Amino acid sequence: MILYHTPLSGHGHRVCLLLNMLEMAYERRAADAALRAEPAFAELNPWRQIPVLVDGDLVIYDSNAILVYLVRRYAPGSHWLPDDPVAAAQVQQWLGHAAGEIRYGVASARIIRQFDHPEIYESAVLIAGRFLPQMERHLAAHTWLANGELSIADLACYAYVACAPEGGVSLQAFPAIQRWLRQVEALPGFEGLPPLPLPE
Repeated sequence: MILYHTPLSGHGHRVCLLLNMLEMAYERRAADAALRAEPAFAELNPWRQIPVLVDGDLVIYDSNAILVYLVRRYAPGSHWLPDDPVAAAQVQQWLGHAAGEIRYGVASARIIRQFDHPEIYESAVLIAGRFLPQMERHLAAHTWLANGELSIADLACYAYVACAPEGGVSLQAFPAIQRWLRQVEALPGFEGLPPLPLPE
């Protein structure tokens, strides 16, 4: 099994966390912009994005799709993605937040401040400012994001929320989010993203 990603990618990080926690052997391959520009990489992912998982003859891209695949194939029926339709829907809702409000809020703020990415910082901060209080209220009443137990929803949402200060978005007003971040960090197999300097 091969995972193409970059060390600072929160999208790749969520897949690494699940692979670690499932205790699966895999090879990491760095996929920087130069590699992603090569025609061979476009055969793996025509969008030229990371992460990409190669499992034998199967190629899957999109981090949330990879999480679902790994659980359904290698940990079916587990707490990571329950079979119960209501519990599964709760997980999917948070995967949607990871791809939506988190990506275009705290994650966008981080790539703008750290990598000068051409997105709109004010928009990212506005989205984060609307989403984080909602996440805080949810976590003030729940130990984990979905169905009352650890799931791929927590792994999908963790990295970019944890790195929010790297985008100039403070988490000081959100004690429940901070508690949840520490819970994820205490899990066996956890590894953090390399820290980046906080913007001034």
